[in-house]
Amino acid sequence: MIQSVWPYLAVMLLAAGFWPAIERRFGWKVFEVLPPIVLTYLTVTALSVAGTWTATPEIHAAQDMLVTRMVPALLFLLMINCDLRAILALGPRVLGVFACTAVSLFAAFVVTFLLFRHWMPGDGWKPLAALSGSWMGGTANMIAVKQAIGMADTSLATSLLTDALCYSMWVVVLFSVARLAPAFNRWTRAKSSADMAVAQTATRAPATGDSVLLWLGIAVGVAALSTVLGSLMPIGNMVSATTWTILIATAAGLVAAHTPLASLPGAQAVSSALLISVVAVLASQSSFAGIAAAPLYLVCGVTVIATHAVFLCLFARLFHFDLYLCGISSLAHIGGVAATPVLAATYSRSLVPVGILLALLGYILGTGFGLLVASVLSSLAS
Repeated sequence: MIQSVWPYLAVMLLAAGFWPAIERRFGWKVFEVLPPIVLTYLTVTALSVAGTWTATPEIHAAQDMLVTRMVPALLFLLMINCDLRAILALGPRVLGVFACTAVSLFAAFVVTFLLFRHWMPGDGWKPLAALSGSWMGGTANMIAVKQAIGMADTSLATSLLTDALCYSMWVVVLFSVARLAPAFNRWTRAKSSADMAVAQTATRAPATGDSVLLWLGIAVGVAALSTVLGSLMPIGNMVSATTWTILIATAAGLVAAHTPLASLPGAQAVSSALLISVVAVLASQSSFAGIAAAPLYLVCGVTVIATHAVFLCLFARLFHFDLYLCGISSLAHIGGVAATPVLAATYSRSLVPVGILLALLGYILGTGFGLLVASVLSSLAS
């Protein structure tokens, strides 16, 4: 049984690297449904329940410190690849589809909560709010919203499972409807975007040892400074010092993305490692108690996606959006930067840069979107 910090950290790092390494080596089909980050959470939770370590004051202090520092550092690094100039250059039609997708998801979360709130506990809105952060951006946004609203660690498993399973279902649907594009475009009176001309996104150099160390140092420094500045900001019912810390770190990353610092390779590799490490540390404080609520939230997730699809189709009819842009925008929200280019390439290879840039825009807005949804749902719950 582990009772000191260094063996505990060794287990966290091994657990964080195990499933990504297995996916890279073998590429099993199970990873299409349950990605490594979900399997990491479940594995570390199982180790915690089995009593692999004891929550001594030393380990507990290490857990708090790691999460407090790593989440803002992670968000800072995620913003480095987000070029706002390239995103704005996509034009009003593409950005309009993105905005309508965001509005449809917001409405879908509110409608779903109103339908199912009577079966939820008093703080049952929190897993949905965290999920909304992920379905605008990604898992990092989910964790940022979780920390900002004070959601229990045991509820994170519910949000992660709902995210993974519903996303997998939605990807299949979006791939399947491609053949319906001509009929859909006639109904919406839209021109196909298959031949849209978009500048290719710049390729990044691979990470090097020195660049990894530099990014780690910069990110940890930004996290520390953001924490100090966040503690000086005014707070309210839905805005805490942690909320300010997360928003300041995100803004710092956006600023850095438009400086020569952004050309330094390695930010994406470091952020990916930090993300799965944060999930492992959060899982080490959890149990399987939250998974009992998973069936209800899976139904909620399906309802959110179905409602979102209906609203987005209505927006497409109103503003004459074509199926390809709607599908890419939807997956940019719900699936993120990893899956969206694949779907875009299936529709039309010229749309791949659109998928990447919209997914990056989701990362930028994901935390704020999740906090907005949290504010509305908490008001409806009271």
